[in-house]
Amino acid sequence: MRIKGFAKHYYLMLLPGYLWLFVFSIIPMFGIVIAFQYFNPGKGVFGSDWAGLEHFRYMFLLKDTREVFVNTLVIAVMKIIANLLVPLVFALMLNELRITIMKRWIQTIVYLPHFLSWVILGGIILDLFSYNGPVNQLGAALGFEPVLFFAKAELFPFLVVGSDVWKEFGFNTIIYLAALTGINPALYEAASMDGAGRWRNLWHITLPGIRTTAVLLAVLSLGNVLNAGFDQIFNLYNPLVYSTGDIIDTWVYRTGLLNLQYELATAVGLLKSVVGFILISVSYYLAYRLINYRIF
Repeated sequence: MRIKGFAKHYYLMLLPGYLWLFVFSIIPMFGIVIAFQYFNPGKGVFGSDWAGLEHFRYMFLLKDTREVFVNTLVIAVMKIIANLLVPLVFALMLNELRITIMKRWIQTIVYLPHFLSWVILGGIILDLFSYNGPVNQLGAALGFEPVLFFAKAELFPFLVVGSDVWKEFGFNTIIYLAALTGINPALYEAASMDGAGRWRNLWHITLPGIRTTAVLLAVLSLGNVLNAGFDQIFNLYNPLVYSTGDIIDTWVYRTGLLNLQYELATAVGLLKSVVGFILISVSYYLAYRLINYRIF
């Protein structure tokens, strides 16, 4: 009876979270019916006429929707690759540092941007890369002409990916550092006795030791292929870079809330959710099959 009493208390602790999930995530899902209607705000969801799959057919005919899907895929894939490789390399470099105090300070400094919102970081980045900002001033000192970085569509995806890596690589580095601590030090001692140097230790001990963690992060990141980062891009983009920087979430925001095309925006958002659900399911299946990782 005592164990059952404790279990009830745990369920009560979970209750606020379940209520929040139900109110803000489950109930709003009823709104997906707008994608299948000629929605009239005056008549509401129950009074609007049905359109079937008309909005989905129209969506695939629009050049804008094809463009935002491509932009989302390009930016998201670039982010996934960069956020896997950069933290891995940085963690390996930091692990080789023998000065403990410096190691801790560096780890803390690169970790701090993770806690800042994109509203703050967006303003910082826009100021850094502005026409009269520090980056252009440094370029002018080296003999280069000033550049309007956020007015060039071809540069925008790289600025987005670079700033995202700057914000998140410190947090991702901790995951790799935690995996590095799980490697048995006796392996390095045995390898050193056999004449192995740092590069041999890195190649034959360190990398195989964190391979499982790297594969797990890579596989689970597949579920984020259609999530290119609304908060970040919304705070950085402008009409001049829509051709390469407009993603599904920002396009849905403008189309649905600003242009009042509720049905089309809902159709695009629903398609993204369905594809995202499939990708997440595939990623967890691959994680289970490859490295025996499972949530439940």
